[in-house]
Formats: sequence, C-alpha cells, structure tokens
Amino acid sequence: MFAPAREKKTYADYAALEEGAPYQLIDGELVITPAPTFLHQLVVWRLGNQLFNHAEQHGLGVVVGSPVDVYFSESETYQPDLVFIAKDRLDIVTEQRMNGAPDLVAEVLSPATSYYDLTKKRRVYEASGVKEYWLVDPAERSVEVLALVEGLYEIIGKAHQQGRAASRLLPGFEVMERLFSF
Repeated sequence: MFAPAREKKTYADYAALEEGAPYQLIDGELVITPAPTFLHQLVVWRLGNQLFNHAEQHGLGVVVGSPVDVYFSESETYQPDLVFIAKDRLDIVTEQRMNGAPDLVAEVLSPATSYYDLTKKRRVYEASGVKEYWLVDPAERSVEVLALVEGLYEIIGKAHQQGRAASRLLPGFEVMERLFSF
C-alpha cells in the first residue's frame, strides 16, 4: 500500500509563516531544524567576519548571515549560513529576500542539516548558478570549496584539521585553521 503524496508547499505558504520561524522550504516541504550548536555558531561568526572584512576591504560586495531568505523557485527557499553577493549583482536583493543565486554560499554542517546541505541544497545551488559553495564541517574540522565549472561543482580546495582553503571567486580570501578553536 502506498502512502498518499503530501501536498507540496510553495513560497506563498512559506511567506505566510510568522517572522523568525525556523523553517526552510526544501523541495516543497517546510523543514524545521533545532537551534545550532555553540561550535556551529562560532564557526559561522568567524567565517562570516573574515569574509565580510575581505569583501569590505576590497569593495567586492555584500556578505550576510542567516536568517535571510534566498528564493530559488516556488518550492525552494533557503536560509544559508552565509552568502556573498557581488556588488554588480545586488539587484537580486529585495526588502524581503534574495531572488536567485548569490555568488557564494557557505553552509556550516550540523547533524540536523547535513543531509540537506550535502544533497538537495547542493543540487539547487549548482543548478541555480551559485559560483562557489563552501562546506564547513566543525566535527571534522574541515573546509571544502566547490566551484562551478561548466555547470557542475568541482572541488577546488580543501583543508582538513590544518592548512587553508582558498576562494577562486574572491582572490586573496582564504580560511585559516583558527576557525574551529575556542
């Protein structure tokens, strides 16, 4: 016996939620996740601070952290941990959300979100044209940088336990080991 198919949710359903509700719209489902861990948030803040400072110093664009809505389609609206939008693409930003792919997305993995970050969201980021996708894993103390090459992601950098991961999109931006220590 087959289970009945659930009705897919749309952006209108998502937008009707109370402000600050901890949901993302993934593949037409409203997905709720628990609050992130201390280490997760520490890594988000450190990476975000480094990315923000680099973008500001070089006049490259804007960096924001979650919660901020990134609308990809009627069934896909995410709140990535960090996004970078190049200054010549700031027209994708409205008062309510970003319409379309930021230039760079960073997701800090956690047990509650890793499945989505590594599968569904990765596919949407790739198909939508997110130029760089940073996967940061506090448990493994690793950073993996994926770049869009001819429409598909390729790993262009990885740091595990030590070393640096660098951006191709943002020349001179690299992340150091200190990201994970406290």
